[in-house]
Amino acid sequence: MTATDVLVIGSGAAGLSLALRLAQAGRSVCVVSKTRLSSGSTLWAQGGISAVLDEDDSLDSHVRDTLTAGAGLCDDAAVRFTVERGPACIEWLLDQGVEFTRGDDEFNGGSRLHLTREGGHSHRRIVHAADATGRAVETTLVSLASEHPNITVLERRVAVDLVRDADGGRVLGAYLYNRDSKHVDAVAARAVALCTGGANQVYLYSSNPFGASGDGIAMAWRAGCRVANMEFMQFHPTCLFHPEARNFLISEALRGEGAVLRLPQPDGSPGERFMPRFDDRAELAPRDIVARAIDHEMKRLGLKHVLLDITHQPAEFIRSHFPSIHGRCLELGIDITREPIPVVPSAHFTCGGVVTDLNACTDVDGLYVIGEAACTGLHGANRLASNSLLECLVFASSAAEHLLETLDRRAPPQPLRPWDESRVTDSDEDVVVSHNWLELRTFMWDYVGIVRTTKRLERALRRVQLLSGEIQEYYGNYRISHHLIELRNLVVCAELIVRSALARRESRGLHYMLDYPQTAADARATILPGRVTPG
Repeated sequence: MTATDVLVIGSGAAGLSLALRLAQAGRSVCVVSKTRLSSGSTLWAQGGISAVLDEDDSLDSHVRDTLTAGAGLCDDAAVRFTVERGPACIEWLLDQGVEFTRGDDEFNGGSRLHLTREGGHSHRRIVHAADATGRAVETTLVSLASEHPNITVLERRVAVDLVRDADGGRVLGAYLYNRDSKHVDAVAARAVALCTGGANQVYLYSSNPFGASGDGIAMAWRAGCRVANMEFMQFHPTCLFHPEARNFLISEALRGEGAVLRLPQPDGSPGERFMPRFDDRAELAPRDIVARAIDHEMKRLGLKHVLLDITHQPAEFIRSHFPSIHGRCLELGIDITREPIPVVPSAHFTCGGVVTDLNACTDVDGLYVIGEAACTGLHGANRLASNSLLECLVFASSAAEHLLETLDRRAPPQPLRPWDESRVTDSDEDVVVSHNWLELRTFMWDYVGIVRTTKRLERALRRVQLLSGEIQEYYGNYRISHHLIELRNLVVCAELIVRSALARRESRGLHYMLDYPQTAADARATILPGRVTPG
């Protein structure tokens, strides 16, 4: 059995920045990754990190933009807390060696960072590394974590469940499935941090090629933690429409630099620009508005996609600002300097999650949740662009501070009971897992997508409850696998999403109901209690 001060499950920006802050302070940390250490969602983030760094910008402006995007459901204290800590987190990343794109002006005695603008922001405040910010952040943090003597890395491990004390009130560690040995091991810890990302793989079309199966949300909920606002799933408006690249995002930064959305004409060439018909901010409106407008036009006209056009910008400007997008599209036969990009919306970000405070603490003692798996109150009913990596960094910082203050008051790691598989057998029907996975993701896309109705949601709830029973029976009788663990977690998240959506009888932010098109005067969070299982 492995023992450590803090067990960090997840190796994206949240997990690695937390691990490094703790390790640099002398604490032992164990970091768990499903595949390679650098496989988290952070790696695929293109746009950047929002932070107030320009003298013409202000903290109050960033707060207002976040509150506006959140459609009345943000927690004001959480928003201000996050925004105020943003600049310091950028400085921390610079100190770690992250190479952000720089401009020509002098700033704080050094080269000024180049700031771009994205939808919903009133100022240029997006710090970026060309159009591959996530890769720059992730690779730097991975390199540091891999070399730090206080950090133990466990790759190709999938978290199965948390281990709690006899009363269920304190977390003691977690069970991890080893994808190579096919066995489950236990890791004991003084505290556990879930940095596992969101649940967008519950949908048929997702912007995330890996992970995102709601593992942390489901595990925390089974441990008794409340979850909130799970009905607010953000659909990124512009995912590349191509059979060989279903998960490739076309960054919002293109629209920030002038790209416009057009309807394709019968011959496929770009036609009418349509966003000004839906919102005065046009392509720079928040993501929920842009995604809903695209969805509306596609359904109205029977389109498979719409077009994102930046060809009016100079070719060298496009190549220098968006080298990754330009290069990938070129590989697929699309020269974005000369032709528009076919795009569709796809499930992108889970705005709800496990309820936490400003220290990332949950309802279970010793359990922290950071990043997309958490509901801090920052995002409300819709996440403002580039506030996601900001949230990861800020709450990893506050969690580290809290852990360093409290770890010595926590009991040392204690031996955990071994994983019991004495009453299960090997399955000869793994097709059940793949079939249920496809069925779940298909009806979630059809019934719980960008536009919803009560009838569709009720139909989805019946389907998800039936699937849940089948999956739990399978889980109890057969040896587990990587895909079964993820499916078990996804069906939990699907039920939480549907139940939350049914409870909200209004349209707000990302949750749009044809039956209830109006927004209620009183904005309230949807909070579901955890379902405690034996510790």
